[in-house]
Amino acid sequence: SETLPEEQQIQKQYQTSPVGLLKRLDLLKSNLIAVHCVALSEEDLDALGTARVKVAHCPESNMKLASGVAPVVPMLSRGITVGLGTDGCASNNNLDLFQELSTAAKLHKVRLLDPTVMDAKTVLRMATIEGAKVLQMDRKIGSLEKGKKADLIVLDLKQPHLTPLYNLYSQLVYAAKGSDVTQVFINGKWVLKDRRLTTLELPPIFEKARGFARGIVRSEKSGVK
Repeated sequence: SETLPEEQQIQKQYQTSPVGLLKRLDLLKSNLIAVHCVALSEEDLDALGTARVKVAHCPESNMKLASGVAPVVPMLSRGITVGLGTDGCASNNNLDLFQELSTAAKLHKVRLLDPTVMDAKTVLRMATIEGAKVLQMDRKIGSLEKGKKADLIVLDLKQPHLTPLYNLYSQLVYAAKGSDVTQVFINGKWVLKDRRLTTLELPPIFEKARGFARGIVRSEKSGVK
């Protein structure tokens, strides 16, 4: 249900919504991750909630493609687990999860004309523990707890846009950027140290990406699809 035309196409072909079709096929289950979920009816929302389906919310992708705004606030009110996603580079150029945090927090406020919805703490949880729940990995990742994988990031808060600091949740959601991250640990392994990658060499990766780009440009000029 990423777009209204998709929903209308399914309605025309199967006389039900995409959610209704999944229910008919017995695919609405707690291990299903439904991505986008923009064009939903109240009945669809109730069905997702009853089946405990997990949702991946990708607001910037939905905005860039003019798909619409997913009804995340009604989802949360029904107890639906919602995690924050970026989608891919084709519809979200920088894949900056901090930018996604800020967008998610503000998009629903303006949609509902209510500055109290999607508070910073709720949105930060969507990017951490709720996202882990979507993947059914919350026993291993998503929060800093004994027995879980040591997945963590460190930010440099000594930045003009992060000073002064009153509320950490608000600062992370509304002011922080991906470039503020100085250290990254994945399962205890130091993969970003002082903003430098420890496991990858960027220059050859950049050159390979530029090579792909040159190939695409040549194909476009020659009319190859």
